[in-house]
Amino acid sequence: MKRCRWKSFFENPKPVVSNVEPSAIQKRPRRPKWLGLSIIAFVLVVVGTEAWAQQPTKVARLGYLSSADPARDSVGSEAIRLALRELGYVEGQNIATEYRYAEGMRDRVPQLAAELVRLNVNIIVVAGGLRTIQAAKNATKTIPIVMKGEGTDPVRAGLIESLALPGGNITGITLLSRELGGKQLELLKEAVPKLSRVAFLYDLTNPANVLEVKEDLSVAARTLKLTIEPWEVRGKDDFDRVFAGIGKQRPNGLYVPSDPLMRDNQKRIVGFALKSRLPSMYFYREAVDAGALMYYGADQADSSRRVAYYVDKILKGAKPVDLPVEQPTKFELAINLKTAKQIGLTIPPNVLARADRVIRQ
Repeated sequence: MKRCRWKSFFENPKPVVSNVEPSAIQKRPRRPKWLGLSIIAFVLVVVGTEAWAQQPTKVARLGYLSSADPARDSVGSEAIRLALRELGYVEGQNIATEYRYAEGMRDRVPQLAAELVRLNVNIIVVAGGLRTIQAAKNATKTIPIVMKGEGTDPVRAGLIESLALPGGNITGITLLSRELGGKQLELLKEAVPKLSRVAFLYDLTNPANVLEVKEDLSVAARTLKLTIEPWEVRGKDDFDRVFAGIGKQRPNGLYVPSDPLMRDNQKRIVGFALKSRLPSMYFYREAVDAGALMYYGADQADSSRRVAYYVDKILKGAKPVDLPVEQPTKFELAINLKTAKQIGLTIPPNVLARADRVIRQ
């Protein structure tokens, strides 16, 4: 039986002849184990980062409660929005604001505060005086409240325990009117050296106004040798009666305090002061743009940045009880020279030189 050639071949295979010299054959370098692990780790990090980026960003909900109307309050609310943006909060991306405006109707404030509480906002920023802050406080004991600062002494009003240790759920900025009112009268006296009698408009239902006229301004007036003549305004329909009375008494100055009723009737008050040629000092900066003679108060841009600071701190976990209430450190003086000319007044150069803002036309 013949042997299979194929079997013979496999039993005695012939060596394979190569034309390549053995010395030229190089071994492929072995890849270190750590390199492979590094590549795997890198891939995991990239995939994890992409997955994290695709997660929805948590949106903070901010409530904004104002006693004014949107148009009049737009400067303040916009300043806070811009200050928050500087801190990384972009409206519609990682923060959403619920705005509620009473539009001068004080009875609506408690209802609007309750609405914000039902929406379960993270923080309520209050742009208003004592009654607005009190309405927010009555509506919630747990949601943090940040005061924007409208001239109310929060300690004397019972809103907080002290500036350093506010207690409860309220913190923010405050303007202590007992100090600010005296400075405003002093500046008005410097601008009008012959000033002797100043009409003071106040709302009897506003406790802060009542304290101001009975205690704060009376002390400053005695020092400045001025007489304060209080005029009680009970509502928007009461201004004509008050204006007629002031016209008969003929004071030579007008002081308009922080109060929603005064703010909502700003145009009427400014018009009366111009017609009566009364140099006027206002608590609101926008009044000077409308024709009032002077404004002195907290620097609004700086105050807005501080409000944003409180919002940022609270959203990052801070508690209102641990955040001391601040008083403004920067103030601004605005003078309307066009109004001064209309009422026949020349502002002394030393007063004009201290103005941060001068309206000439």
